[in-house]
Amino acid sequence: MTSLEISKLMPLIVVLLTPMVVMLYIAVKRNHFITMLLSVLGLLIALALIPATRLVPVTRIGSLLIIDNYALFYFSLIFLAAIFILVPSYSYLEKRFGGNKEEYYLLILTATLGSAILAASSHFATFFLGLEILSVSLYALIAYLRQTNEGIEAAVKYLILAAASSAFLVFGMALVYSQTGTMSFSGVTDFLSKAADYNLILVAGIAMMVVGFGFKMALVPFHMWSPDVYQGAPAPVSAFIASVSKGGILALLFRFFAQYDIVQSKPLFIIFGGLAVLSMFGGNLLALMQKNVKRLLAYSSIAHFGYILTAFIAGNHNARFTGAGAATFYIVTYFITIIGAFIIVGVLSSKEREAFARSDYKGMYWRHPWLSVAFSAMLFSLAGIPLTAGFIGKYYVLSTGIGNGLWWLVVIMIINSALGVYYYLRVIVEMFSSADEEKTDLQASVRVGLMTGIALALLTIALVWLGVYPTGVISAIKTSMLMF
Repeated sequence: MTSLEISKLMPLIVVLLTPMVVMLYIAVKRNHFITMLLSVLGLLIALALIPATRLVPVTRIGSLLIIDNYALFYFSLIFLAAIFILVPSYSYLEKRFGGNKEEYYLLILTATLGSAILAASSHFATFFLGLEILSVSLYALIAYLRQTNEGIEAAVKYLILAAASSAFLVFGMALVYSQTGTMSFSGVTDFLSKAADYNLILVAGIAMMVVGFGFKMALVPFHMWSPDVYQGAPAPVSAFIASVSKGGILALLFRFFAQYDIVQSKPLFIIFGGLAVLSMFGGNLLALMQKNVKRLLAYSSIAHFGYILTAFIAGNHNARFTGAGAATFYIVTYFITIIGAFIIVGVLSSKEREAFARSDYKGMYWRHPWLSVAFSAMLFSLAGIPLTAGFIGKYYVLSTGIGNGLWWLVVIMIINSALGVYYYLRVIVEMFSSADEEKTDLQASVRVGLMTGIALALLTIALVWLGVYPTGVISAIKTSMLMF
């Protein structure tokens, strides 16, 4: 490996070295606060190296990784999201976990590394490596609060289903390789583009790989694990799964099909179109029946990734904004809102239990007005209300679908967005209703730490800023999407 290639890999190398440094520190002395600071510092250094990495005149690292502007944009997004999850995790763990807390940060860092590897992958080998680094870390993170039966149950469910989906994924890769003779993304898509027709083995291989993608993104009908895991996992871990974990998979999916027209491929169009429709309706209809806020966010997450698939299917032929570009902006807005929402769930949680019941939020405005306003902003953004980032995200996804003539998907997305408004508003109405003294014991003990408050304030400001002035982020996305 040349010095230029090493320079190009520096953000990943720093994220790789950070858990090693944290481990060495833990071996000498355990200090929760210092461990959190070291973890955040490592990610900040990795972020600071990204502008310099752009200047290195190398993009390919062998045949396994591509560190281009696209990968670096997702590195920035993944590292920032991990920082905003790590900072509130400190007060959350201090409140809810009585054991050793330092290993939690090691697991978050390794999972972040796995997600970043996915964003830069250009080969089946690095794809599977990044996926397993991410997944193995998540098994332990979901069950980190070992004193809760729900966490252990959720981790076991995730382990079993993730193992099954990995088996589908690897077997699908093997079938695709047997027909194409290559494991590089560009080689596979070139073969698909030039093939006059598809043989059954190749279609089966792609379909089995889609099962792996569908599981990690919790698309219907591969969503069974999502509500149980969101409910059983610690609130910051649920935020990580909803954002960083899925973001890496989406980045890889966009790269894999970057030069391939989904609309012109009947088998893939049917597969991804079906997943999008099922996810939108399944996620929203199941969310309508939820009184558990964490499960509601889980089902709404399923619907949101159905919306993202609409832009993905639309492809990259729109001169104004590519499908991958629209989907990436939507992911940015989704990261902000879902992380902010789970931060508030964590803040409201007590030592004994998390604030997952909708009744736990009843009358919250009268005790914690600024928390209620922030949570309302997050829910309004998820619903796609104007002047929020979520509205702009949905606008670009819809315009991309319209620009490519996918009217049936656009209409389905609009119908489902209307359904989403209803169940988000139910939580907001609960917060602003009159306080019930019997239901506010949980709220009475709420203490928002300084770092958590700053993180939440920054997310809320970003939410409104992107809803009013999204130009800067859109320009950065367009620059990163030149490969498309």
